[in-house]
Amino acid sequence: MIDSIFEDLSLLGLCSALLSIAAYLPYARDTLNSKTRPKRASWLIWSVLSSIALLSQIAEGASSSLWFMAVQCFGTVMIFILAVSRSDDALFTTENKCILSAAALGLVFWAVSDSAVYALAMTIIVSALGSVLTIFKAYKAPETETISTWLLFFVSSGLALAAIGTMDWILLAYPLYLFCLYGLIVAAMLMGRMQNSQETQPLVP
Repeated sequence: MIDSIFEDLSLLGLCSALLSIAAYLPYARDTLNSKTRPKRASWLIWSVLSSIALLSQIAEGASSSLWFMAVQCFGTVMIFILAVSRSDDALFTTENKCILSAAALGLVFWAVSDSAVYALAMTIIVSALGSVLTIFKAYKAPETETISTWLLFFVSSGLALAAIGTMDWILLAYPLYLFCLYGLIVAAMLMGRMQNSQETQPLVP
């Protein structure tokens, strides 16, 4: 019975990782084609923090959910590299500088702490700062994001949550944060599309 449960959790973790891989492919394709324009500051912050989150999950003893975290880390770094070469988004605008400065300050606090819990908390807070930029862009310019990617991320993070298999909030925190973040980005895109649709509709006399 216990072996069966562990096998099920491993399968969920693997499915989560495979969905994450599938999610990055259309985003990378659209970025290369200049259809999707990633927010560079967001992806820079996410690249650094996904690496920290992966290391902290390993330190806390995560197993099945590590598939998801490892794919997230690799894919995020890959998209940031593509964004640097393909996106026309300026990295060091005043808005981005404020976010990046706050993120850097959070990383300094993380570096001087020996607590994995504190590191994870700072990771989520700093990541949320970077996420604000993409959420607003997804609403204001939904055509510059790939909705299929964010939908697949949303599902894969849900599977990663299920793969943990225990009510350990340290292990649950980051996948739960991602689950909420991806849901917000999808919602922002849908709301942005609805807003644009209403604005382009002809007025009826």
